[in-house]
Amino acid sequence: QVFRSQLSISSVSDQDAYRAGLQPVSQWKAYGLKGYPGFIFIPNPFLPGCQRHWVKQCLKLYPQKPNVCNLDLHMAPEKTIDLWGQSKEQLRRKGSSKWEPRSLLEKLRWVTLGYHYNWDTKKYSANHHTPFPSDLAFLSEQVATACGFRGFQAQAGILNYYHFDSSLGIHVDESELDHSRPLLSFSFGQSSIFLLGGLKREEAPTAMFMHSGDIMVMSGLSRLLYHAVPRVLPNPEGTALPSCLSQALSSDLPVGSVIEHSSDEDWQVCAKYLQSSRINMTIRQVLAEGQKFPEESGANGKGQAPSEDSHHEENSRAKRLKPNTV
Repeated sequence: QVFRSQLSISSVSDQDAYRAGLQPVSQWKAYGLKGYPGFIFIPNPFLPGCQRHWVKQCLKLYPQKPNVCNLDLHMAPEKTIDLWGQSKEQLRRKGSSKWEPRSLLEKLRWVTLGYHYNWDTKKYSANHHTPFPSDLAFLSEQVATACGFRGFQAQAGILNYYHFDSSLGIHVDESELDHSRPLLSFSFGQSSIFLLGGLKREEAPTAMFMHSGDIMVMSGLSRLLYHAVPRVLPNPEGTALPSCLSQALSSDLPVGSVIEHSSDEDWQVCAKYLQSSRINMTIRQVLAEGQKFPEESGANGKGQAPSEDSHHEENSRAKRLKPNTV
C-alpha cells in the first residue's frame, strides 16, 4: 500500500535546498499510497534547527498585519497588531493548569496570507491580497520543484493553529482556480492523525500520522480529495517537544539563506506554545500563469469568516468515518 515516490533530484540544487533550510533532495525519503495517485508524503526533510524558523514566523511574524486572522472578527484592529508582544510573557510563565487564562496567541486559530481566503463565499479575489512572505514562497517553490512541479508560485497560504482539543473537519480544497498545481502542507510541533479520503465525502479514508517537519503534497488526482484532521496527539517520543525541535541551528548559514537564527528568548516562547500545540501551513497556487479572477458583479471580495470556527473546529470531532490505517 505504501511505496517509494521518485523525486526530481537534479531540479533543486543542494545550495537552494540549504537556503530553504532543507537537506539535499537526494537525501529525502518520499512515499506514495496505492490508490492515491499524486499524493506524496515526505518525512521531515528539514536540516537541524531549521523548523524553529518556520515556527517563529508562524507565531511572531505571519500573524501581523496586513495578514488576516480569526481574532480580527472579534477585536478592534489596534488590539491584533502585535499578538506576539501581548502574549510572550504570559506564555513564558504558563504552567500546566488548564484553568489559566489563554493568551491571544493561544486563541489564534487561523491566519491567511497572499490572496486571503473568504470563508463566507469560499473564494479568493483580486482585491483582497497582500504580499506573500518571500521566505515561505522560496521554501514552497523548492519543495514543489523537487516533486516535479517547476514554476510553482506560492500565492495563498492558510496557517492553522491546533491544540490538543482541536480538529479540522472533513473538507476539500477546491477554491483555487488552477487545480493542476499541488497543495503543499507543512506540519510543526505536536503530532496528529490525518485522514485522506476520496472524491466523495462518504468514501472511507486512510489514516496516517503526521509528525513535526513532515510535508504532504496533494497533486494530480489526489488534489481534490476530501481530508480531515480528527485528532492532535502528544509527541510519540514521550517528551514535551519532538527531538527534531530541540536541535540548534548551525551557526554558519549559507549565503542567501531565508532561515534566520531565533533568539533564545523567542524560542522559549515558541517552545512553550508548542508543548500543547501544532502548527500547519498549507500553501497554494491560486491562478495559472496569465489567468485572472472572473469579474464579480457587486462583490468586493473582502468578506470575513462568519465565525472563527467555520474552518477550524475545537472541542468537536471531525465527521466520524471508518478509516483504513497506514
